[in-house]
Amino acid sequence: MRIDAGTDEVRAAKLEATQRLLGSTMGISDEQWQSPSRLPGWTRAHVATHLARNADALTRLVEELALGRHVPLYPSLAARDQEIERGSERDGLALQIDLDTSAGRLHGAFDLLEEIPVSSVELAPGLEVETSQLPTVRLSEVLLHHLDLDVGFSLDDISADAGRWLLAWVCFRLRRRMSTPAMRIISDSGLTDRIGGSGYATTVRGSDAALAGWLSGRTGSDQLRGAQNLALPLLG
Repeated sequence: MRIDAGTDEVRAAKLEATQRLLGSTMGISDEQWQSPSRLPGWTRAHVATHLARNADALTRLVEELALGRHVPLYPSLAARDQEIERGSERDGLALQIDLDTSAGRLHGAFDLLEEIPVSSVELAPGLEVETSQLPTVRLSEVLLHHLDLDVGFSLDDISADAGRWLLAWVCFRLRRRMSTPAMRIISDSGLTDRIGGSGYATTVRGSDAALAGWLSGRTGSDQLRGAQNLALPLLG
């Protein structure tokens, strides 16, 4: 994955996106935290806990890399899921504090990236990225899960730069996913990619944010051109 920005620019966008999410969640009541999110089977509390544990996992990954050790992002998917289930039972204050403090620890850990030689790390089986791209990974997590929280945040709230970086990440995730329909993605900003399975690739055009929202399974294809009759699963 390559994006047209330096690490500092992406980190600044990540920080802004995080602060915006924290502002959105500050007014959520305990009852609203336990209400369904846009993710099937997850409450808003599940989404918040996942975001916090993802921040902790990335923090641990970067700190271990600084010591010359490669570790998996999560010890196991089962352990990750158990942590999310337990964490989702907390009240709103505990969730808000967890979101804030875990994001703060990660922001500090990302300072170490300047000292770490660029290398590849595995985020999940078959999903490797360069260490320099980790801020983009986290920015994308924050943006997509802010949408999932269903608290009034929409694609229109994503800046042009952040939307382009989000689309680059989503396309990277789908580039070799054979279950995704073969597509040639052309964004209004000039980003192009070929994703999905083999065979004839349908050309789909639109804005960066609209493409990212649709490709990740968060939004419909109304704002896109060429996406008719194409169905996409939710990208976790």
